[in-house]
Amino acid sequence: MLALRLTRTAHLAVHLRRLLVALASAGTGFLLLCALGHALSHPDAPGASALRLAWCAAPLAAAVYLAVAVARTDPGTRPRSGLSAIGLGPGRLMAVSATTTALSAALGSVAALLAYLYLRGGLTGRPPSERVAADALAVGQSLPAPAVLTLLVLVPALASAAVAHTLRPRDPRPSTATAPRGYGRFGAYGWGKARETFGAYGRFGARVAVTAGSRAAADAADSRAAAGAAGSRAAGAARVGAGGALQTQASGPHPSPSGDGTTQTLDAAPPPPAPADATPEPTPRPQNTTALPWGIAVLTAGLTVETYTGNATGAPTPGTAPSAGVLIGWALTALGLALAGPGLTHLCGRLLQAARPGALRLLAGRVLMEESHRVGRPLGVVAAVAAAAYVTATVYDGDGPAFGPLGTLGAFLVAGCTVATLLTAAVEARHARADTTDALLRLGAPPATLRGAAAVRAAALLALFGPLVLIVAVLAALPLDH
Repeated sequence: MLALRLTRTAHLAVHLRRLLVALASAGTGFLLLCALGHALSHPDAPGASALRLAWCAAPLAAAVYLAVAVARTDPGTRPRSGLSAIGLGPGRLMAVSATTTALSAALGSVAALLAYLYLRGGLTGRPPSERVAADALAVGQSLPAPAVLTLLVLVPALASAAVAHTLRPRDPRPSTATAPRGYGRFGAYGWGKARETFGAYGRFGARVAVTAGSRAAADAADSRAAAGAAGSRAAGAARVGAGGALQTQASGPHPSPSGDGTTQTLDAAPPPPAPADATPEPTPRPQNTTALPWGIAVLTAGLTVETYTGNATGAPTPGTAPSAGVLIGWALTALGLALAGPGLTHLCGRLLQAARPGALRLLAGRVLMEESHRVGRPLGVVAAVAAAAYVTATVYDGDGPAFGPLGTLGAFLVAGCTVATLLTAAVEARHARADTTDALLRLGAPPATLRGAAAVRAAALLALFGPLVLIVAVLAALPLDH
């Protein structure tokens, strides 16, 4: 009931995103039912039916990926302070989010069943539709209820399980104050270990220890007064947190030289304790940028497998699908691009800050580095889909296999789900840095600067991923275009 109430009282944008999940589930369920109909119509060709069912894996993965992205941006199931006191802790909210996702996907599965029965003529008594092949509708044969139920439950079950796994309660991460820091500022060295925040430049020299006897000639009272002033300024310095909120943080112990040649420690005032019923906001785990070499390795392996198989078997003949080796190579290539996406986004932000950056490039680069774990993976998936579309348009330009309406539906589903996932991740990143944007505006940053930084980020990503997609697509299509 709580999931239904949260679904009913959500904003219009949230309803639209859930409607996208329902549409993706409906399209995937319809393709699964068509694969079942082909198996019923051709009992003597199990291989072709199994191949059709295997082709449904791509729309299924895209639909589940979209459902997870939509669940992450749902404001109704986000932990807030005070909800644990009424039994709505992180675990309960995770269950509510998984239930909401299952309801949206189940609605799409029901719509897929009704559309399939309508096209078969079972609901109106009309002849089957000519837009879908008759062998995919299994006209004149009864549909096995257990098989239909299993295929329709597949999308809601996988989507809710993926959401539950992604939003599961995690142990609190160690404080960044005690975490080891890399050398340099703004991620110059040690990238992927400890991320600097936007206010890191305000703390230059805050923890520089003064060696004993360095100011032996200075007066002891003047040294203690100067150290006290420096400690108060450090304790009152405001910084922008990794989550995007502008917060005042007391700095750690600051060494202060005394007149007797020893080093004293001045502790800043501790922050006020959090309420007892406060539920911490879940901090997304940063994407480990060390996955970039693995992504490149998997991408290279996929291109190698595809090249070897393509040279051995040649281009597919008209009316046939690519061989299993080519499909495995494409899958490895897509997986490699998805794994390399966060690292490439992080690298793009790092390159923006190279060669004496100004305020605009510095802000754009820092935002890209902070958001690489959110938008990097969807960017890699979109790049893989764009490369596959290029290969399809180049190799199968009329002489290749005819995909028909079902193949076109599957292609639109994959492309639409991946683009919608990228836009949803961008919305999530924008909400995550909303407090940071407000803080910059309060500090006097012009809105044109923020819009310019967004344009610089988009141009930098396009300049990096565009040639990469073109190179991968040309290499993938080269062994098949002969």
